[in-house]
Order: sequence, then C-alpha cells, then structure tokens
Amino acid sequence: MNTRMRRAAVAVAATTMAVTLAACGSAKESGGDKDEAGSGSKKGNALNIGLLLPENQTARYEKFDKPLIEKHVKELTDGKAKVTYANAKQDANTQNQQADTMITNKVDVLIVDAVDSKAIAGSVKKAKDAGIPVVAYDRLAEGPIDAYTSFDNEEVGRVQGKALLEALGDKAKGGTIVMMNGAITDPNAKLFKKGAEGELKGKVKIGKSYDTKEWKPENANANMEGAISALGKDKIDGVYSANDGMAGGIITALKAAGVSKLPPVTGQDAELAGVQRIVAGEQFMSVYKSYPQEAEIAAQMAVALGKGEKLDSIAKTTVDSPTAKDVPTVLVPVVSLTDKNIKETVIKDGIYTVDEICTAKYKADCGKVGLK
Repeated sequence: MNTRMRRAAVAVAATTMAVTLAACGSAKESGGDKDEAGSGSKKGNALNIGLLLPENQTARYEKFDKPLIEKHVKELTDGKAKVTYANAKQDANTQNQQADTMITNKVDVLIVDAVDSKAIAGSVKKAKDAGIPVVAYDRLAEGPIDAYTSFDNEEVGRVQGKALLEALGDKAKGGTIVMMNGAITDPNAKLFKKGAEGELKGKVKIGKSYDTKEWKPENANANMEGAISALGKDKIDGVYSANDGMAGGIITALKAAGVSKLPPVTGQDAELAGVQRIVAGEQFMSVYKSYPQEAEIAAQMAVALGKGEKLDSIAKTTVDSPTAKDVPTVLVPVVSLTDKNIKETVIKDGIYTVDEICTAKYKADCGKVGLK
C-alpha cells in the first residue's frame, strides 16, 4: 500500500471521521439525486435499529463492531435510539430468521453483515417491502439494499499479495506458495482472492489453493495439513492466508509438521493473537482495517435512513451488487500491518494497548520491535 493511503487511513481512524471519504477501487461517482430512504416518512431520534452480525469466532464483531455501532447510534440520536442486536453464529438460516423477526417487530432500519450474501436477499426484500431501509455492512449483501459500507476488498488482497512478495524477496522467483482463501459464501473472500492473485500470479508458483469453509481456523489447519502432505513441508516458501484466524490454524499445522523456520504467512483483521504472532515473528503481516471508521459510517447511514433523509453528505460514490445498481457507498482504506508500524496503527487508534499485546509470553519479542 502506498504511503499516502497509509497516512490517510491512520489519520482518519485516529481522529474525527470524514464521512465524505472518496471510495477506492471500482466505486463510481454518485449523482446524488437518489432518494435512499424511499417513501419512508420523516422520523425523529427514537429509532430502533436492527443490527445483524454474522459470527462470533472472529474477535472483531463482539469486541469492536457491535459496541462501536451502538455507541455512534446513541451519539447521533441524543441517546434516544436503541440497537436491537443478533449474531447468527455463522448460520445463514439463523440470520434470515433473525432478520424476519426484526422486520415483524418493525425496526426502523436494518444493518446487515451477511453470513451468506445470496441467502440474505429474501430477507432484504421483505424489509424493503415493509418500508425498512437496509444498510449492507462489511459484506455486499444481495437484494434491494439502500446503502453499503466496507473496505476496499480487492485492495486488501493486493496489500496481502504485495506483502508476501516483499517477504519472499528473491525466493519469489521459482518459489511455491499455498493460498488459503476465505469462504465462498462471503463475497469479500472472492475480492480478497482476486486482489491477491493479481499480485501473485506470474511472480510465484501457487502450489495449492483452498476456499476455506466458514473461515474456520480448524478448516484452514486441515487444508494446510493437506498442502504439506502434497507439496512437502520444506517446499512451501510462503502462505497467503486471507485472515488472522486462519493464519493461526496454518501456523499450528506448520509447527506440527516440524517446520523449524516458518515461511512468511499473511493475515487480515489485526486480531490480538495475530498482532502477537507478528511481534513474535511467526506471522509476517496482517491487514489493519479501521473498524471505528466503518462502524461510524454505518451508524450515520442507518440514522439518516431511519429519519427518511438522503445520504448525499455521507456517501459520495456508488457500487453495483449482482442485484442492485448505484448503491450509495463508502469504502474505507486499509493498512498493511507489520512489526514496523504497530505503534502507529492499532495502538495509536486505541484498538489495543501495549500491555494487551505485550503479555509475559511476548515481553522479550515486544522489546525487539520497540514496544515498551
């Protein structure tokens, strides 16, 4: 990632957010004359906003997304709005039931981070038919959504791919890597993979590539065991892992196979365990995504839509989903996180403290990378 984007991402996340942020990637300039709130009537601050998150295995959802969205919704409504929350625990059917319950209970807006972007489309349509706007959060849900905020997901993959090539150095030419992609039900996983392959193909040999069911670390672990068996433990020069949870499973498999010097492994989400592995030299990098910024944008979109207002001042660009055109969108920049910029990213932004990262197990490693 270039220095300009890195500075922008960190600065924006650390200070009051500029909601007019221009989106990256393939987002298109919005005409700004679309009435995102449809025919909904004007409402005050006493909103009931439904929040549907996909799972609780990844630390971010319960630790960051939920409390941050709740906090910003309250701030934007003088404490008068409430957030009705449900977590699907990685089950698309459960999430549809949760959405249908919220629609029946007449929430004013839905914020949906879909377990399965296609499976949620029916519930999105039910919400639309009931006059309830839907904000697609983090993943581009299908159906007639009213707004979308996420990160530039192809850029995430590009950042990961570039970092892996950087770590491989001269070993890239003639080297072999394993690609551990995310779940095929997550549209973001496809974009991460596309971005990464764009950087890696032609520069390094992809020995094995997996689409990992449900993003589960144990599934990544099993996949990696298969890759080691097929390629040989000493023939794997690097591993593209789409997120930190899977990176943990991959590294466990490599250690269990007796790999003495771990190859560089990528990640995403800047989970605490991932940051600690970076400090310890077990994981090369992660992708830091400003959840505070993404959550605040989602809250602003939801409150505006709930009040029957347009999104012109929030979303300056649009994207198309497979089922909806010109969806008002804000995409947030991302940062390549290595042992060189932990202070300037997750610590500066208040995601973790030095004490949280540098537990007794990691004290010596923290000293080596300048965390004290």
